[in-house]
Amino acid sequence: MFSSYHPDDVTVLLKDISGMVAPLATREREALIQKGVHYSEMLPLEYEPSKEYLQAYDKALELYGEMAAQAVAFVAQWIWKDKGEDVVLVSLARAGTPVGILIKHYLEKKYQAPVRHYTISLIRGRGIDRNAMAYILDRHRPGAIQFVDGWTGKGAILRQLEEAMKGYPDVDPGLAVLSDPAGLAARWGTREDFLIASSCLNSTVSGLLSRTFYRKGIIGENDFHGAAFYKNLMGQDLTYGFIRSIEQHFSFSGEWHMPEIVEPGPKGDGLKEVEEICKYFHIKDVNLVKPSIGEATRVLLRRVPWKILVNRLDDQEHLGHLYQLAKEKGVEVEIYPLRRYRACGLIRSLADN
Repeated sequence: MFSSYHPDDVTVLLKDISGMVAPLATREREALIQKGVHYSEMLPLEYEPSKEYLQAYDKALELYGEMAAQAVAFVAQWIWKDKGEDVVLVSLARAGTPVGILIKHYLEKKYQAPVRHYTISLIRGRGIDRNAMAYILDRHRPGAIQFVDGWTGKGAILRQLEEAMKGYPDVDPGLAVLSDPAGLAARWGTREDFLIASSCLNSTVSGLLSRTFYRKGIIGENDFHGAAFYKNLMGQDLTYGFIRSIEQHFSFSGEWHMPEIVEPGPKGDGLKEVEEICKYFHIKDVNLVKPSIGEATRVLLRRVPWKILVNRLDDQEHLGHLYQLAKEKGVEVEIYPLRRYRACGLIRSLADN
């Protein structure tokens, strides 16, 4: 067990690669990605938030704690209804892990039954960690598995999961998330693009773990995918502060009802809107467009951003942390008529420089 997560909360099915891979500066890493090196073969330098940015994070936590708790309660009860008391939560590292813990805690408190929770790696373009899947399936019924993540952007990870599960026909490929603005998840807390405060930071709200890693030579044939543990950041760890701040808003009363399936905007999934953005801004690579508040935040935290798109420039309530981070990094914030999302991050094409 390597992370700041409590062992009772999650079994981390990742290989500890701490000290084995030197992290790269953002621009160096971005240049390699755009030249064709897969992002999972590198680790980024962790962003150290300013005092002002941490204040924006705290404000987001205060504003959206209750909404996040309601989303946890809604999707957790949906999972319980569909999967039953032997449900096995499998969160996608790293953003899905604190969400998986919140869902686990809610289910255990509401239904007074233990819930198993694992976190594993799913990498776009590399697939799911098959050794981790074998570990879980040796111990649990395939139909009990419920995959968990934080939110949907344009649905790339969801499509990767569906592709990976073609090799596991008895496992439900449906993803459960708190926020599903793309309208693609099987189970969701809300279709609204709202700020899940854990997206504002990196390892310090994710058990001090890096994003997941896969490079032959470091990850062997029988190894789980890797992650580094930033033990040096123990003094800055906000993981359980985030979890507790959401849980204080939990409510276990009321009867759950199946949601009415309503499209969150015009027909077509988030990918169609992304393609429209690509056309408008003359962007050749769809992977340089990252829709949703969570994805736009990630662009600012660990990519080389070009600009941030928003519906309005005075939405301090929803987007205050984005404004602050964009200001710190000198990134333009531009109005654009987003339909499904409140924000969208555009990554700079270094080939154009």
